[in-house]
Amino acid sequence: MQVYTYSEARQKLATVLKQAEHTGKVLIRRKDGRTFALLPEKAASSPLDVPSIKAKITSSEIVDIIRKGRERL
Repeated sequence: MQVYTYSEARQKLATVLKQAEHTGKVLIRRKDGRTFALLPEKAASSPLDVPSIKAKITSSEIVDIIRKGRERL
């Protein structure tokens, strides 16, 4: 885990953020000795967020397929 001084973190912010993303945590130490942790947030995504497909089928064809499938049950 990398520890930066406040001044270093300010000057190299992009590097500090990349380091936090890579390692999961970066510490920033102030002159008075207090230490702060910089952690990347996890990207929130829905399990229902799936890529779409291109299909040459109409809505009525989809409804017909579903009805036929239900008739078999």
